Amino acid sequence: MDQKQIPLPNPLMSFIRQPKIYITLPSKGQFWPTESLEVSATEEYPVYSMTARDELLLKVPDALMNGQAVVDVIQNCVPNIKNAWDCPTIDLDVILVAIRIATYGEMMTTPVKFGSDLELEYQMDLRRVMDQLINQIAWNNTVAINDKMTVFVKPLTYKELSSSALQTFETQKIMQIVNDDNMLEEEKLKLFKESFAKLTTVTLGTVTKSIYKIDTISGSTSDIQHIQEFIDNADKDIFNKIQDHLDKLREQNSLKPIEVAVTDEMREVGFTGDTVEVPITFDASTFFV
Repeated sequence: MDQKQIPLPNPLMSFIRQPKIYITLPSKGQFWPTESLEVSATEEYPVYSMTARDELLLKVPDALMNGQAVVDVIQNCVPNIKNAWDCPTIDLDVILVAIRIATYGEMMTTPVKFGSDLELEYQMDLRRVMDQLINQIAWNNTVAINDKMTVFVKPLTYKELSSSALQTFETQKIMQIVNDDNMLEEEKLKLFKESFAKLTTVTLGTVTKSIYKIDTISGSTSDIQHIQEFIDNADKDIFNKIQDHLDKLREQNSLKPIEVAVTDEMREVGFTGDTVEVPITFDASTFFV
């Protein structure tokens, strides 16, 4: 009787990726659906370096545009994350910076533009960037409209952020077409109205998706349809109060500009003082190159 051959252990196992760093999430796991994040008892999550497949994914324009490449890379590099589409936006930059550090190291050379004629390269310490993000982020989830109503808000998910960004991008493309001098005025007006309607829908949708509960003296609701109906028909002062609160949270939790020294080249084109603040942005198409 033939016996099944026992497979030999893989001699390459000791050379397979191991966690490079551990991170804490600014959200502390809050706002994540239960099935989307395997919560760590220590609140620390292992981060692995990218594989060759991950790098190739980030070079596919369509996958970058719709967010799928970023989702696949996050799930491959942070195994505790089971569905990165549900990642709250307050955790997103920390995760991306951590993957960048695990793959390429702590220092990152980034081009910085000054005006229209000058571009210099700076070395950025990503550990400091990540620590800043983890320590500064705080989420105030309550908006007291008045003594009769309180609105509770959450960060957008990466899925919601990607969808909103894609719709905004498509609207901007239409606006570029509208500026075509060869287009008839009637066509321009039609496209402008369509663009404005889409942009309004995106704005209203972003606010609606950020609300997870509303308490009133008449009762409480978490029903998305009820919330949608309320936002569509709310007094503008109520809507503005919610949007202003979300804007403040977004500004508070965004990455602060870095301070760089003013060089002789910069002084030649009109910069004064010893330092200047430069905004930092993370574009997945260039951040991991």
